Amino acid sequence: MTQGKKKKRVNRSVLLAKKIIIKDGGSPQGFGSPSVYHAVIVIFLEFFAWGLLTAPTLVVLHETFPKHTFLMNGLIQGVKGLLSFLSAPLIGALSDVWGRKSFLLLTVFFTCAPIPLMRISPWWYFAVISVSGVFAVTFSVVFAYVADITQEHERSMAYGLVSATFAASLVTSPAIGAYLSDAYGDSLVVLLATAIALLDIFFILVAVPESLPEKMRPASWGAPISWEQADPFASLKKVGQDSIVLLICITVFLSYLPEAGQYSSFFLYLRQIMKFSSESVAAFIAVLGILSIVAQTIVLSLLMRSIGNKNTILLGLGFQILQLAWYGFGSEPWMMWAAGAVAAMSSITFPAVSALVSRTADADQQGVVQGMITGIRGLCNGLGPALYGFIFYIFHVELDENPIGDSEPRDKVTTSHSQQNSIIPGPPFLFGACSVLLALLVALFIPEHTNLNMRSGNWKKHGAGHSHPHSPPAPGEGKEPLLQDTNV
Repeated sequence: MTQGKKKKRVNRSVLLAKKIIIKDGGSPQGFGSPSVYHAVIVIFLEFFAWGLLTAPTLVVLHETFPKHTFLMNGLIQGVKGLLSFLSAPLIGALSDVWGRKSFLLLTVFFTCAPIPLMRISPWWYFAVISVSGVFAVTFSVVFAYVADITQEHERSMAYGLVSATFAASLVTSPAIGAYLSDAYGDSLVVLLATAIALLDIFFILVAVPESLPEKMRPASWGAPISWEQADPFASLKKVGQDSIVLLICITVFLSYLPEAGQYSSFFLYLRQIMKFSSESVAAFIAVLGILSIVAQTIVLSLLMRSIGNKNTILLGLGFQILQLAWYGFGSEPWMMWAAGAVAAMSSITFPAVSALVSRTADADQQGVVQGMITGIRGLCNGLGPALYGFIFYIFHVELDENPIGDSEPRDKVTTSHSQQNSIIPGPPFLFGACSVLLALLVALFIPEHTNLNMRSGNWKKHGAGHSHPHSPPAPGEGKEPLLQDTNV
């Protein structure tokens, strides 16, 4: 009796949520037909708003945690990344059932919620940043949105465009934020970032149409998600039973772990060790962003057509090893600029991996699959910054000056630790290069071409009934969050 009551309560909750989230029978709302450009605008506005806060965030971080700034930064990002890892499969699975638009709205809203708190209370700002990791999976929903509306041969280019948009949002926003902060104060920057975040939310509400096909929705609603499907640890256990998925996930983990750590601490590193000015840091981000846009659009498209999906991934990993080693041994500013150009070429890896993943998943499983990959990246977003901060701490690299403000004279900077480590100025980056080298060795075993018919057929044995109308699933059987049969 208790189980029956629980099932009724769950069904009532599901029906109520469907009525709230999707009205009018799930009819698409927004301007025009769903397109990649809708996803691109959502990503651009969200990360442009956060890009504006690059300079103020470094200042507030140093003022709030004057001791062991790298470690505290790693802890904050670590909690956020762990929560993202835990929530990404659930949000991806729910978006497969209820549509992408509602979860785009949720992820953008909660990801941008901490922005106005920067001037209200720095402690609450960093606390809410950590908690916002529950919904900080916009890329997961966006990639699923793109997969809904593109053909298989178009996805690598579409994913590259989305990733390039992320880079484009960082081309000018840090420089604009730094200039406005110096000229008018941080309050104006926070106000502008908040306004852009609200514009993004309004755009999703009014202009973004639903991408999940109408014909898939009734069948999807007939097969509610299970907790096993949304449990990230259960997904990881099942990933271990699938050799191809396991190789892809290990490659993503080993390659994105150093990238996440690098992204969280590199601006501080440029200021502390390389003695970049705030203008130089903003210019570095702009140039790197422009080169990344070219790499993730034109270069990625040419490589995917000429050398194939797998070789594109391998080439991107090779560039990443080179740039991390260069960052680790580089002791002059020109070396950082040269390594930055190589880093732009390494940005082709993740869109190529996303294209490979999407080729092996059914149309109604794109959210689950991309949610798994994004969850692993979320885990890396937690472990990477903490690991980099710990390695900086071990090698006695501490933030001895305000990382952005130029009010302190240059000769007050403590340089004894950097002189002691002149042979290897950036130890965490060398660790990252070794990690990516392991990722490259693992990626060598990923097959270039998979037997999609066999894999799709095996999937459908465990999947939802609408993907195979002649063999309906057994009652209570949930959709497997895998790219292929779990018996392999």
